[in-house]
Amino acid sequence: MNRREYLKKSLAGAALLGTAGLSIPSTAKAIMTDTFDASTNRYTLPDLDYAYDALEPHIDAQTMELHHSRHHQGYVNGLNNALGKLAEARDTGDFSLVKHWSRESTFHGGGHFLHAMFWKIMSPNGGGEPSHAGLRDAINRDFGSFEKFKSHFIAASTAVEGSGWGIMSYEPNGGKLVIHQAERQSDLTMWSTTPLLMVDVWEHAYYLRYQNRRRAYVEAFFNVINWDEVARMYEEAVG
Repeated sequence: MNRREYLKKSLAGAALLGTAGLSIPSTAKAIMTDTFDASTNRYTLPDLDYAYDALEPHIDAQTMELHHSRHHQGYVNGLNNALGKLAEARDTGDFSLVKHWSRESTFHGGGHFLHAMFWKIMSPNGGGEPSHAGLRDAINRDFGSFEKFKSHFIAASTAVEGSGWGIMSYEPNGGKLVIHQAERQSDLTMWSTTPLLMVDVWEHAYYLRYQNRRRAYVEAFFNVINWDEVARMYEEAVG
């Protein structure tokens, strides 16, 4: 089986991205395919484009190192294991645990995908407001203003029950930007949308510095958003 066939089979059969039905920009697809090792048929942890301490003081180096090297690696390991178990089930015909391993592939696949994008939409030179005219105009049109968007995004992300993500996506049917949540990396996901901006609000993403002050962490996140990357994916999403 070649790389393309394996990826197609994994995506279709195991809901790899954890957000089945989403339209994924080519930038995001590249992030996923670049983390796939065709020689071993396994996914790998992507390197960061910056040092662990590069997002200081907003996100501390120790949190970044633990988040990337342990938590994200855990999702990669879990995804590879789940896909392997589903492959075994197809070979043996024993699907008695298919619900469990399908859920595991969704959970860990969603974790791998969202984290791989999360690292890309942050930058030491981030923050401020988007300079891209199309994205800026869309935010103003769909949320009223950048400040209203920011307030909405912070409120939605802070209000995620338990663990999950706050996400801004492009909804192609209405041709507009929307804000939603993804609890446990898959629950409450909006179908047919394209994720453009996401913030991880699991406690492991912020607790060392912010303790239980999730809102303060999400507010600080706005200082490291890589709006150029978000704008690039927005352009692809709107076609």
